[in-house]
Order: sequence, then structure tokens, then C-alpha cells
Amino acid sequence: MSTGVQASLFDDPTDTDLAPLHGHMLRHELTEGAWVDVRPGWISGSIDMFDTLVNDVPWRAERRKMYDSVIDVPRLLSFYDHQAALPHRMLPRARAALNEHYVDVMPEGFATAGLALYRDGSDSVAWHGDRIGKSRTDDTLIAIVSLGSPRSLLLRPRGGGPSRKFVLGSGDLIVMGGSCQRTWDHAVPKAAGAGPRISVQFRPLGVR
Repeated sequence: MSTGVQASLFDDPTDTDLAPLHGHMLRHELTEGAWVDVRPGWISGSIDMFDTLVNDVPWRAERRKMYDSVIDVPRLLSFYDHQAALPHRMLPRARAALNEHYVDVMPEGFATAGLALYRDGSDSVAWHGDRIGKSRTDDTLIAIVSLGSPRSLLLRPRGGGPSRKFVLGSGDLIVMGGSCQRTWDHAVPKAAGAGPRISVQFRPLGVR
């Protein structure tokens, strides 16, 4: 079922494939040893991939305690541990390509895949860092593949300060590295009129 979402300007709708990473990653240096790599149009044919994942992934709604209330998480989620079969043929290839590209930075490699479905512009994720596990004390990498409608990923220093905005289209890749999870927070804000989007987050084992 086609959702009518808009592809990245770099997306090739004729086939699903991976573009090269080496020599095509644009690095943005942040502060305190944090950095972000961006690769627009990494996955071609990403809208077909989006449609498959929307229909085939066992999405679930979650509720979380916030202050004195229990609220609905404003997006649907699914998690695949390091032993689970991933729900699309491109995802193991993407993880392997990332592991090869970043082997000198993170020899243990990416292991798990967390998927989030933003059903429309009302779905979002608040400011946070992925600080469960070794990322609480050590440098690590989090790689995010965006599929579907474009959405903004914001980053700001954990102690406060101006934010940085990265608009991710379908098939785009962003990698947060160095001290980013400890010293910066990231968020996907609400966006009036936005269509559905899937975020695929590759993480090393034990990091959430």
C-alpha cells in the first residue's frame, strides 16, 4: 500500500540499494568531542522500503510514566535485538555497511535496530540522549536511517544553548558520534502537516 510520502531529492524510486559511504559523509563538528555525520540519499528506492516496513513490522504502542501521570508515547515502536531477523532485506546490508565504515571508531559494531513510526506530524520525541549502557560514560555511535516524509532532527548541548537542525528526507542517514549522547540531546519535534515517517536506529549492544 502506497502512503504517498515524498522521497528525498536523492532517492531513486526504481530500485532499493545502498550508495557508497566512503568519501560521501559530511561531518559536522559540535562541541566537547561530539560530531554528526550526514549522508543524504544513502538508500535509494526508500519509499518502497517504507511501505513494506509500515505493513510488515509488528508495531506497538507504549505508555510511560512522566511525573505523576502515565502517558501514551507519541509514536509506534518495534525493537530487534542482535539475534533477531530484521524485517527488510536492506537492513542487514545497511548495518554491515555501517560496521565496515566505522570499524576503526567502534570495532564492536552496530548490533540492534530500533524502529519508530511517526504516524503524522503530531507524533514526536522529546529532548533526550541515548544514555543507557556504555553511552552513559563512553563515546559511542548511533546511526539513524530516515524513511518516508521529511522531518527535522534537532540537537542542542545538554547544558543548554543554540540548537542545530538537520532535515532528513527519505533514505537519508545521520550518525551521531563521539560524546554526542553524553553532551548533547536530540529531539524530533511535532510538525504540522507532516506525513508518516519511520526512523531506524542502529545501536551497539547494550545501548538504548
